Amino acid sequence: ASAAIKRYVELGNALNATALSAIGTSYVCLLNATELKAIDPSSLKLASLDPSACSQETKNLLYQKAKEAFSDQHHLPAYYELILPYLGGAPAADLKALSKDNVNMNMTTFVTLRRDSLMHLTPREVQGLLGLNLPELAQWQHQAPVQDWIRLQKQSELDKLHLGLTGGTQEGYINLVTPKFPEVSSAPLGTVAMAFHLLPALLLSFLMVSILS
Repeated sequence: ASAAIKRYVELGNALNATALSAIGTSYVCLLNATELKAIDPSSLKLASLDPSACSQETKNLLYQKAKEAFSDQHHLPAYYELILPYLGGAPAADLKALSKDNVNMNMTTFVTLRRDSLMHLTPREVQGLLGLNLPELAQWQHQAPVQDWIRLQKQSELDKLHLGLTGGTQEGYINLVTPKFPEVSSAPLGTVAMAFHLLPALLLSFLMVSILS
């Protein structure tokens, strides 16, 4: 199949909607980077592809193509359903934007998002993405990648979700910094001797001032 696709492209044929429909989900993962970049974004409007089993590179490239294909519907409710099969390649910035659109993402989609993108989401943004499905997050808190995401969040922010999530970073610790004083041996001996000689007089003056005040 890979050889057939390669030969098809080498003969000057375009990877249009008809070709992508023929390739389908079964063979879309065989497309290399050059072939993926040659896809006309508008073709994705007519082809039904599911790159969920593909490499991360393939997911990333197809997401960019799909984003361009459906850019004219970005502000419509239907946009999420159109871009949904390709969200496994979405960068964090795009997921943050989706979190404001009440998309009610299901957990099956959430746990297959790009790991680096997921780790950059805040608890509030995750709440925006999952919407009505937010309570299901608690069922995944001990499984990857949700467990890894939780460990990167402040526990106080996780508590605001009211899901009983635990494992976030704790706050309120005080870091004590010990001041560094110069070692006695680093000072000239004359200076050290002078300091010890004047110490009683300085203490006496301090006490006198305290009594008089």
